[in-house]
Amino acid sequence: MFENLSDRLEKSFKLLKGQGRITDINVAETLKDIRRALLDADVNYKIAKDFTAKVKEKALGQDVIKSVNPGQMMTKIVHDELAELMGGTKHEINLKQSPTIILIAGLQGSGKTTFTGKLATYLKTKKGKHPMLIACDVYRPAAIEQLKILGEQVGVPVYTEDGSKDPVGLAKNGIKQAKQEGKDVIIIDTAGRLAVDEQMMTEIKAIKDAINPSEILFVVDSMTGQDAVNTAKEFNDRLDFDGVVLTKLDGDTRGGAALSIRSVVNKPIKFVGMGEKMDALDIFYPERMADRILGMGDIVSLVEKAQEQYDEEEARKLQKRIAKNQFDFNDFLSQINQIKKMGNLKDLASMIPGVGKALKNVDIDDNAFKGIEAIIQSMTPEERSNPTIINGSRRKRIASGSGTNIPEVNKLIKQFDETRKMMKMLSGGGQDLKKMMRNVPKR
Repeated sequence: MFENLSDRLEKSFKLLKGQGRITDINVAETLKDIRRALLDADVNYKIAKDFTAKVKEKALGQDVIKSVNPGQMMTKIVHDELAELMGGTKHEINLKQSPTIILIAGLQGSGKTTFTGKLATYLKTKKGKHPMLIACDVYRPAAIEQLKILGEQVGVPVYTEDGSKDPVGLAKNGIKQAKQEGKDVIIIDTAGRLAVDEQMMTEIKAIKDAINPSEILFVVDSMTGQDAVNTAKEFNDRLDFDGVVLTKLDGDTRGGAALSIRSVVNKPIKFVGMGEKMDALDIFYPERMADRILGMGDIVSLVEKAQEQYDEEEARKLQKRIAKNQFDFNDFLSQINQIKKMGNLKDLASMIPGVGKALKNVDIDDNAFKGIEAIIQSMTPEERSNPTIINGSRRKRIASGSGTNIPEVNKLIKQFDETRKMMKMLSGGGQDLKKMMRNVPKR
């Protein structure tokens, strides 16, 4: 995501390196390069031109304060303008009405149905809501079946009517059923087409008029670039939707849709989808996205993801075990599972400043922990809780049972021992660490 744009912008800022002040002369080439980078990222030409004009206006004549060079100053200006271009601040979904009725619109293949499942998961687990889904794509039985599967997967009921060809009536009946069951959020998945056509627009407008939704979300595949922006405009002209959802941001996208869509339709991006898992949905933060585009990482989002998996009571128990040097392979396996729940490993790594760029061409497999888990799961309960008893014959059996080899088992046990020692030192307020340092020979 945005990798090429990030690289191009970084090269643009280097043009100002070593300059003492931002001037008409030294900024012209930088802005020209920035505009090219935006166009290559499939950003609308007029938006790219307006963007660089605003950057120029803010940059020219600014004094470069002590310890800040022109390149750093330009980075800050571009960062702020990128955030503003994408909406400035986050916009959450409107949940004030009860029940809240959310209408999902978009083209076929944009990820509407998957997003519907993700949104239900988000509202259920993070907002404490009780949603119901309504399958109004009466033209594609596969879409209805997919929604049923997703609903069952996340524990959310799905309203359907076998053989119905009346999406308006189906939506009204589903809402009536949801109200009878006391559901406080109703999410309606509608039909899409491969391209915008009059029949689709008339149909979804009829659904909107019949149910008067609290919120209309337009789902768009971010990998389609400017086509996504043009489609969004056509839908907005007919529906006047409330917000945009960008899907497939984890794919090979140049970022043009994310950077252009807000300016074209004047509606906020509310959510971004990354991955197929039902919890792979994030609120869109323009400033954080600007951070990532400029290679600054996104520590805040990383911490938030960690906190979602954080259990205070379990953390206290773990701290006590570490202090008593009782940290074992069961604890180790538990920590691995918590990391896996946070999401795609490469995406998590990209949130750490500087790491994303370093890992640009490195393929981080989400199954990276698979071998470690296999080794630990091949241990007996006694071996997991008391790793010191794992001798040579036991290591041979563990290697055989996990489909690995003895050197891999040895390596894991050695890493585990080193980790446990370091955790013990840190948990003791640094006392063990100080003792160790006192024993280091003086030079």
